[in-house]
Amino acid sequence: MSKNPAFAAFPDDELVLKAQSGDHGAFAELIQRHQNSCLKLAVSILRDKQDAEDEVQNACWKAFEHIGQFNRDAKFSTWLTRIVVNQCLMKLRQARRARFLYLDDVQVGEEVQTLELPDTTATPEVAVGRSEVAEVLQKEINRIPPLLRNVFLLRDVQQLEMPVVAKKLGISVAAAKSRLLRARLELRTRMEKHYGARTGAATLLA
Repeated sequence: MSKNPAFAAFPDDELVLKAQSGDHGAFAELIQRHQNSCLKLAVSILRDKQDAEDEVQNACWKAFEHIGQFNRDAKFSTWLTRIVVNQCLMKLRQARRARFLYLDDVQVGEEVQTLELPDTTATPEVAVGRSEVAEVLQKEINRIPPLLRNVFLLRDVQQLEMPVVAKKLGISVAAAKSRLLRARLELRTRMEKHYGARTGAATLLA
């Protein structure tokens, strides 16, 4: 929600124009609108809230420094998200962290979904295959509606407990589980279009 009523009616593209003209208030409004989603994304990558907050701040500062270079053919939110992701990936490389995507059981009503990736040593051929699948997976995750994608990232990427996920999203645990199930089903359907039923959504996240 906007903290400055003067900017509330302006769409992002108009705020970008103002920011590029030196209007710091317009830039602050842009950050206010997208900061929460950026933080959720950063937390899902780094798995540490403090690190995530630091990298989002770094990303926002870089966006401020380079707002004049922003190509308005793209969405500001997409541009800012890319900066956040790059910051997080640099942080991970510095810490030499390895990350696997693990999809465990969730039950909503009578339905249970299970997807997992065992941590096994891969041959070069398997490693290349996983890398390709990971790239497709990331694209398909980004295509899931934000309402479902957010709970998926918090639970299955960051591996937060469901009560924590629900609290972060401001919804009930039951609603969080329902969204997670829908997200998994949609992602699995999308992945099966590429690789068939055996691949599903389990893969190594680079």
